[in-house]
Amino acid sequence: MPPVSETKKKELQRRMDALGLKESDIREHFVRSSGPGGQKVNKASTCVVLKHIPTGIEVKCQQERSQTLNRYLARRILVDKLEVKILGEKSKAQKQKWKIKKQKQKRNKRAKEKILKEKKKQSEKKSLRKHVWDYE
Repeated sequence: MPPVSETKKKELQRRMDALGLKESDIREHFVRSSGPGGQKVNKASTCVVLKHIPTGIEVKCQQERSQTLNRYLARRILVDKLEVKILGEKSKAQKQKWKIKKQKQKRNKRAKEKILKEKKKQSEKKSLRKHVWDYE
């Protein structure tokens, strides 16, 4: 069974085509990984280093023990970086950063007051639903 499914490969290729990224623009070489993996990473060159020649962006991937899986992951990381560089604010990563920033932003005074007013209104509405014997 191949480590990367055909659908994932096709999706990555579609993203590369959309950016105009060609395999001939990528220089790839393999080095020995460091970290966990034991004898496998000490003997085999599973770490993948990609360099996009036109932009000079370099990516190193040693997340997995498998060289083929690291090749796929390195290309995916490279495409993500190129999307950020080329597309700027329209890229998926930039949209995600903006969303997180917006979520962490404090509410202004007027918004807080409005929320509290709505809470009070809801509380009064629910208090009218009490049983009759609760009022005695």
